[in-house]
Amino acid sequence: MTITEAVWGPPSTADDTPLVVMLHGYGSHEHDLAGLAPWLPAGLPWVSLRAPGTTGFGGFEWYPISLPDEPTGEGAEASVAAIWKYLDAKVGAARQVVPLGFSQGGMMALEMLRSRPARVAATVVLAGFVTEAGATADASLAELRPRVFWGRGLRDQVIWDAAVARTDTWLTEHTRLTRREYPGLAHGIEPAEMDDVAAFLRDALAP
Repeated sequence: MTITEAVWGPPSTADDTPLVVMLHGYGSHEHDLAGLAPWLPAGLPWVSLRAPGTTGFGGFEWYPISLPDEPTGEGAEASVAAIWKYLDAKVGAARQVVPLGFSQGGMMALEMLRSRPARVAATVVLAGFVTEAGATADASLAELRPRVFWGRGLRDQVIWDAAVARTDTWLTEHTRLTRREYPGLAHGIEPAEMDDVAAFLRDALAP
């Protein structure tokens, strides 16, 4: 798998500024989350990636899903490798990143954290989840306690209860978690949530 398309924001004036890596949801595309850029802290560079797989109905996927079965994340490892290969080529293998993902992209943000925790300055998960396979113990993460923001709508009927409970447990045990819930929000993102994301990033990335 290969990352072939991306939308880039303005470049940073400092080479050591973490790069926000936006990861869209199932069936979407690289332009979707680019609209969140105005909420990012000033001076924080970003890129929004297109997933390498196609859904067959005009959108893109990080890995195939087969509803109504629970998504297993099978195939996500290849997409994670493709993301890191793309970023290594574009910004170098030492550049710190901030994965920011929605839904399936939120699951991918956690997979990026699990695969190369030393490269991840902070992680933002919006209406995302960890799969059953992804919820296996990560001893190194439990020791590092990386900073993670997890936001979800209480009216979200897409992410099922078992995934929410599993994700809550995993994040609590492995990260320094900032959890936010939004009573009127379904499976989406709202301005108040992005205000919270901006505050989280300013704190998590402070010198």
